[in-house]
Amino acid sequence: MADRTFGFAGKQVPLQGPELKPGDKAPDFEVQANDLSRVTLSDTKGKVRLISVVPSLDTGVCDAQTRRFNEEGAKLGDHVAILTISADLPFAQKRWCGAAGIDKVQTLSDHLNMAFGSAYGTYNTEYRLESRAVFVVDSSDTVTYAEYVPAAGEHPNYEAALEAAKAAK
Repeated sequence: MADRTFGFAGKQVPLQGPELKPGDKAPDFEVQANDLSRVTLSDTKGKVRLISVVPSLDTGVCDAQTRRFNEEGAKLGDHVAILTISADLPFAQKRWCGAAGIDKVQTLSDHLNMAFGSAYGTYNTEYRLESRAVFVVDSSDTVTYAEYVPAAGEHPNYEAALEAAKAAK
């Protein structure tokens, strides 16, 4: 059983992977884009990355979290890449993005092998989903902000994450 847990479906479920902190080197990962291509951390090398992690885009808080970061995306500038990662299938992510009009956030799927979740400590092993979290990774691949939200129904601290993304170089 993991030392860390996440409130999901009315109980505490184990999380796999390390708890990242500011100053840690951002682990590499491989996830899938909506077109099924493979995406890694190095694909956005040289940019600040705001990584929003959600259990499923088809739920209320996850939907709101992704929409909020999409709305704020234009204000952050082109030097910031906003990635939303879930274990939703790429087809479901593509459908959701089209319906929601998402254009500043790149949705990425960790469904194949949960490589992101295992590397970033967000892998909810009981349900094979991600927990809710937000990370900011600077252009030199250092974590400058990490928030692990304690339960699925809670929102992250949007303002703190956005400020961290603005401050990162």
